[in-house]
Amino acid sequence: MACVQKRKEELRGDKDNDHHTIIIRIPDKLWDEIKKILPKEKPPKTVGRPIVPYRKVLDGILYVLRTGCQWKMLPGEYGSGSTCHRRFQEWNGLNLFKKAWIRLLKIYDKEMGINWTWQSLDSISVKSPLGGPKQETIPPQIGAN
Repeated sequence: MACVQKRKEELRGDKDNDHHTIIIRIPDKLWDEIKKILPKEKPPKTVGRPIVPYRKVLDGILYVLRTGCQWKMLPGEYGSGSTCHRRFQEWNGLNLFKKAWIRLLKIYDKEMGINWTWQSLDSISVKSPLGGPKQETIPPQIGAN
């Protein structure tokens, strides 16, 4: 149900918590760069299951990642959730998301510049719930010298 509510908010053009407009479709300029690293799509009128265009699938994948929606609850405009999930796993296995990230960083660096000398790392440390093997306790001996 939360997935449907988020979708309604996006269609109304609501803002997220950071007051930025939520992107529901990959912009054309961005798609032109990403499609260069994707495998070839099946040609139209191929025998078998109906073809879901890669752009539509990628929009669906990003929708699930952005909203936390279950794959099976993905709105129909992105194709079936199982198709998007299968492509997500296939593309992840081919490191396409990593390749896209690297490609887009290089383009951004060329156009805007990235200060590569500055880096940040964020982490958190928590105690292990079990804490490892327990130490044997030796009870104190009363009256012993």
